[in-house]
Order: sequence, then C-alpha cells, then structure tokens
Amino acid sequence: MNGITAATKEDMANLSAVVSSLQAVEKTLQGVLAARDGLLAVANRLAMSIAEKGAGLDDSDLTLRTVAAELATALRVSDRTVQRRMVAAEVLVERFPQVWHAQGAGLITAGHARVIVDAGSHIDGDDARAAYAARVLDFAQDESPNRVRVIAERIAQQFQSRTLDERHEDARGRRDVWVTDGPDAMSELHVYGPSVLIHGAHDRLTQMAKELASRDAGSAPMQSASEASASEASASVASAATDPRTLGQRRFDLAADLLLTGAPAGHDTVGALLASIKAQVAVTVPVTTLMSADGPAAELSGRAPMDLASARALAGAAAGWDRVLTHPVNGGVLSVDRYRPPESLRRRLRSRDERCRFPGCGLPARDSDLDHTLDAAFGGETSEGNLAALCRRHHVLKHETPWHVVQLGDGLLEWTSPTGRTYVDRPPPPNTVTFTEPPF
Repeated sequence: MNGITAATKEDMANLSAVVSSLQAVEKTLQGVLAARDGLLAVANRLAMSIAEKGAGLDDSDLTLRTVAAELATALRVSDRTVQRRMVAAEVLVERFPQVWHAQGAGLITAGHARVIVDAGSHIDGDDARAAYAARVLDFAQDESPNRVRVIAERIAQQFQSRTLDERHEDARGRRDVWVTDGPDAMSELHVYGPSVLIHGAHDRLTQMAKELASRDAGSAPMQSASEASASEASASVASAATDPRTLGQRRFDLAADLLLTGAPAGHDTVGALLASIKAQVAVTVPVTTLMSADGPAAELSGRAPMDLASARALAGAAAGWDRVLTHPVNGGVLSVDRYRPPESLRRRLRSRDERCRFPGCGLPARDSDLDHTLDAAFGGETSEGNLAALCRRHHVLKHETPWHVVQLGDGLLEWTSPTGRTYVDRPPPPNTVTFTEPPF
C-alpha cells in the first residue's frame, strides 16, 4: 500500500483545500499579469504618441527605446526585455482583446494567451481575429497551453489571408543564432530557422550519434544515414557496453566537432576543440587558478565562469597575456599592460567595465563602443575618467535622447532618466585575488 492510499479523510480534505487555494492564487496572479500587460501597452502607445509629436514614426524606435529604458531602470531589468514586453503587450491588448480579458478574469494563463496570439499573429482584420479568438478560447479554458497551441494553429489556418509559403518566406528573414548562459559554466546555443532544416540537422546528428556508437562497439565501419537508421536497436545495445555517453551527449559532441573543426569525429575531448577556437574572447584567469585547483573560478570576461581544464588549455596556447594590476584593498583595476600593448587604454577600460555600463545591460565590453562621457567636441578628455563601454544601443540612447550620464570617479557612472530619476552603475568587481599586509 503506497502513501496516498493510506491517506485519511482529513489528509484528503487538506489536500483539497490546498488545491482550491492554489487555484484562487493562480487566478489572481493571472489578473495581475494581465494588468501589467495593460500598463505596458499604455507605455507603448505613449511612446508612439510622443514620436508622432516629434520627428514622426521614423523616430518611433528611438522613442520606444527611451521609454523602455525609463521603465527598465525603475524595475531593475534589461531595457531590451521591457521593450519586447511592451510590443508583445500592445499586440495582445489591441489585436486580441478577448484573449487579454480572458486572462484578466483568470480563465486562461499567460501561457495560453501567448500561444493563441502567436498562432493568430498573421490574421488580418479585427472581425477575423475576434472570430478566431472566440473559437480557440472555447478550448483553451479546459486544456494546457501545449495542447492549445496545436488547436490554435489549426483554427488560425482558416482565417489566414496569406498562404503558408508567403508567411514562411517572411519568417525566414528572422533566422538567427544566439547564446544563453546558464549555471555551472554551461551555455545554450539556440538556432532558429526553417523547421525542415532544423529537424533535418537534428535527425542527421541523431543518426550519426547512433552510428558512432555502433562503430565504437566494433561493428561494421561508418554506414550511410539510412543504414544507421536501420541498425538503431543494435547500436543502442552496443553503445551501453562500450560508450558511457548518452545519445544526447554523443549528439552534442558531434555538433561541436562540426561547428568548431568541420570534422565529425565525435570524441569528448575538450583540448582538440579549444585548439580550433580563434574567436576574440576575453578570459580572466587568476594566477592561483593556474597554479592549483584552489583558486577562484576563471571567467569568460563579463559573461560566465569556465571550467579549470579549459582555462589552463587556453592560457597555455595564448600568444600573449594581459597583466591586470588591482588595488590590494578594494580590488579596483589600477592598470593593464602587455609586452607589446595594442591600445592599452582600451584593454584597461574593458577590463574595468566588462560589459556595457548602462544600468541592467549585460552586453560584453568587447562588443561595445568606448564612449566619451563628456564629448570630445566639448573638451572631454580621452582618459579613463571620461571613457566607458556602451553598447551601440545605449551609445545612441545617450547621444540622441534626454538620457544623461556623468562620471563620479572610480568608474562610477550616474545616469539620469528623462523623468529625472537617477541610477548609479558600478563596474563589476574583478575576478582576482588580492593580498594585504598582515596586521602585525
């Protein structure tokens, strides 16, 4: 007899009460999220209204950035995130008001609303969108978002004014690759593109991974994709005895090989892959980390920690090192030098800033501009006390909008928003070890 069958009537009554309370909380939460979307939509409309009063719609993007930055700094989040939310909220509130009201009443969740809006995003005309939303909402109140997605896409096809091929051609223009950093020195590589190519690439990696397992087990030499698919069962059994990697792990190893070396060896060897990396990536490695495993973690500068083996391999293969001298008490960067220093001031500032210095922005300094806080045209010096890393988005924001910044010294930047709010951005603490004199 398992635990739940041994539950008393009192236990089940308590469980029922928890379920009912959770339903009530969830309903309230969805109403609050819908209210937030309403405010974000108002902010989006306000930005467009301000733009029309100025240079017109041609200036709308810069105005939208300015408003998004105002909201984001107050909420302590990225202004890029806020801008995406503003646009998404405007679409939900203005184009699919029934869906927004349903979420506000707690009949559906934000997840439901998102899949309904996504599936119907290409439907033209208020009447067509209203008819589509009404039909989908009948299902959405009783199903999970992943089930609603399939239903919504089927219903949306009946209201589309453009063919799938036409919409697909537009969507192809948004194909992209980007990285999301995660914990434990791991990251995700996202590839967005035509489904047939993405699924085809995934299937090919799967077949190659299964064939790799079969080859390592001592079976026939490398087979074609179709032959590998036919021997799937035997490959899986053989791999368990000879290769401890899962199918997913082998799939990743092959993908990394293809992207970094062009040769799908499929070996789980970090050193060979690191040797092929020629990208300009700043790595911060405390000297104690190179000497032993007891030092602080190495970092991809300003982005994410990295494992010790990779840090040592990259340090050993480096043609030259930057030496970063820090203050023995507060850890601030004092200087950066090199035997043959190219643009030493740039390296020093990027070592100090690590990322864009607009509040909440995490874009690495190496991908940013070094901006004169006080413009050189107005007498601003090209010095550490008048330079800071700003990504192109926030560089433009600083020069073209009422956002204003001054340097307070020691790398501190004080930003003032169009509404008069101030925010101080501090450079991140360096990933270094400092030593002080003993107190005797």
